Amino acid sequence: MSTLAPLVIAAIPAEDEVLRTEVSAFLQAAVADRPAWERAKTWSGVDRDLSRQMGARGWIGVTLPPAYGGGGRSVYARYVIVEECLNWGAPVGWHWIADRQSAPMILRFGTEAQKQFYIPPICRGESAFCIGMSEPNSGSDLASVRTRATRTDTGWLLSGQKIWTTNADQCQHMIALVRTSGTAEDRHRGLSQFIVDLSLPGVEVRPIQDLSGESQSSEMFFDDVELPDGALIGAEGEGWAQVTAELAFERSGPERIFSSIILFDAWLDFVRALGDQRSSTQRLAGRIFTELATLRAMSVALTDQLAQGKSPVVEAALVKDLGTTLEQNIPLWLADDLFARDPGSVPSSLLHTLVMLTRIAPSFSLRGGTREILRGMVARGLGLR
Repeated sequence: MSTLAPLVIAAIPAEDEVLRTEVSAFLQAAVADRPAWERAKTWSGVDRDLSRQMGARGWIGVTLPPAYGGGGRSVYARYVIVEECLNWGAPVGWHWIADRQSAPMILRFGTEAQKQFYIPPICRGESAFCIGMSEPNSGSDLASVRTRATRTDTGWLLSGQKIWTTNADQCQHMIALVRTSGTAEDRHRGLSQFIVDLSLPGVEVRPIQDLSGESQSSEMFFDDVELPDGALIGAEGEGWAQVTAELAFERSGPERIFSSIILFDAWLDFVRALGDQRSSTQRLAGRIFTELATLRAMSVALTDQLAQGKSPVVEAALVKDLGTTLEQNIPLWLADDLFARDPGSVPSSLLHTLVMLTRIAPSFSLRGGTREILRGMVARGLGLR
């Protein structure tokens, strides 16, 4: 029997939508001198000063309680801010994961001391977190965790390895899913989450160079890293339930739809400047617009469920799979269009943006869970397996 609830079409409330004008104007000015190929990196780009400026304006941690430095607003307010960051290609990778996942995780499961210590600097744009889930030789099978934290007289001793950790070489902290009891064969049982200070002795970060020539992900090595008692988030052994709730935030946002939007906008500017009214051009633009509009409606509907306190894990997996498929198709479809034209008619900046997106697009369906894992989740949600 299906466990999927129907997604109800929702609209962003007026009190949150009004935020868009101010955020848009600020970000447009902030990226005015950045070329399209650089802005196309969207939320993987890093600019610490911009993050601090956004924090000063109250646009980081906007849904968190004011008692911890947050804005106390709805998840819709954050949705508007995120959409504008993607729309303008703002380099917000410094605070992105901390704002999207780490701070809400600490707020929900952390101790009062953890909330007071970690959340305010996140809201100020001063603190960066990464996520320690994937491990070598495990693919996207998060349950086969081997990295282990063992109790000591003073806290915990952490040993093991993580991989594909986004922006780890620039972060101060990681929230890591590790094993505190049993073995990898125990799957979901015996997993716990810890906040790891990446400056501690025994932590080694090795950046991994990707096809674009950049190093957005890293390997992480933990060699008997001494963690204090206060590093544990939530209850020991409840890590799987905690991380499952976290993944709904990671997979349902507009960043799973709009990662290729800067390229699409640049292409639209190009065909409009040409006055290109060919039916093939109109069909391509219409196809992309239609899919974007549908996926955005689904993403907003998931935001509505999050606003109601629900955890739409399976629904988020579906939107993430469909969204990243479109994100990967846009560079392919636009490449077919551009390379069918007179080579001298296509601006070099547009081609540069296309090449950059083509190189990084394969990662869109890897980060946040591979396509195969997500489709397995959806199949189970539909009662098909």
